[in-house]
Amino acid sequence: MAQFLPLTVTDIHHTIRDAVVLTLQPENPDAFAFTQGQYLTFKQDFDGTELRRNYSICTGLDDGKLQVGIKRVDGGAFSTFVNTELRVGDTLLAMPPSGSFNTPIEPEKAKNYLGFAGGSGVTPVLSILRTVMTREPESTFTLIYANRAVGTIMFREELEDLKNRYMGRLTLIHVLETGQDIDLFTGRVDQDKCAALFKSWIDIGNIDTAFICGPEPMMLAIAEALKTHGLADGQIKFELFSESQKGQLAKQELKERAKGQAGTHTTVIIDGTGHQFEMPKDQSVLETALANDLDAPFSCKAGVCSTCKAKVIEGEYEMLTNHALEDYEVEAGFVLTCQCYALSDTLVVDYDQH
Repeated sequence: MAQFLPLTVTDIHHTIRDAVVLTLQPENPDAFAFTQGQYLTFKQDFDGTELRRNYSICTGLDDGKLQVGIKRVDGGAFSTFVNTELRVGDTLLAMPPSGSFNTPIEPEKAKNYLGFAGGSGVTPVLSILRTVMTREPESTFTLIYANRAVGTIMFREELEDLKNRYMGRLTLIHVLETGQDIDLFTGRVDQDKCAALFKSWIDIGNIDTAFICGPEPMMLAIAEALKTHGLADGQIKFELFSESQKGQLAKQELKERAKGQAGTHTTVIIDGTGHQFEMPKDQSVLETALANDLDAPFSCKAGVCSTCKAKVIEGEYEMLTNHALEDYEVEAGFVLTCQCYALSDTLVVDYDQH
């Protein structure tokens, strides 16, 4: 089920001092056909410990190549390895593309998109932007990109080239914590900053879809500002790759509540086969599946990607954190199994429906 396929590293480009763009060549290109805004889940062994990490594809559908951007994180084993040890010709293992951080491309329509990105959060937005520019020739895109300083801007040259190529359709606004002469473009992107931008630079009334990717506090503030100025929930798309404090606290509360409770008779369906076992009330479906040696797909284990998505066929459950599924998917019974805990005495979960 959790199939990892080889990718050969054909190029490593340092876009800034602590970030690289990897060009990857799959043995099976069809398996890595992607939708703009999707990500790859990589697997790497470090001293006997397997790590899985998500990194967004940064290329557009018409660029003819598969690339991901990876910024080095302090203490991050995988990001450090990629930035310091990985070499051209090496092989990485990754699952086929996943994620729903996108909207359908409609070449015949003229739409107006708004993107907010913070730091390395620009990578999936860049994939969407590039694809929109080539496949929706009448559409426009405004990107507000927040960084600490000029030296931390990933894809700075690429973005400037795109702005020059699609002049009149692409607007690029850099907001930096330091180094700007104009107050409007200096500081953090919060609700007040958004209100000021909407007043003088962006006509929110004409925006069809807004994409947001970056640190959670920034994303929540931007989403609230967008709603305040008239956008509906369905017009706002998120992408997040870190666990929230809220989710951590919810798990602690669940463990306290589950003390002394009987387990749940659980059936997990993978590749057409049902596997049955008792699942503790304080253990997620994914944790239980992995503890019983099932090859269930996963990556972040924090409810912020959709790699572990499955459908609950029977039983009651609670999903603690969800930053990846749309409302209609939740209503249809789909869950992030890393965040799915049983409330009933029986539970049936199907990984084949995802």
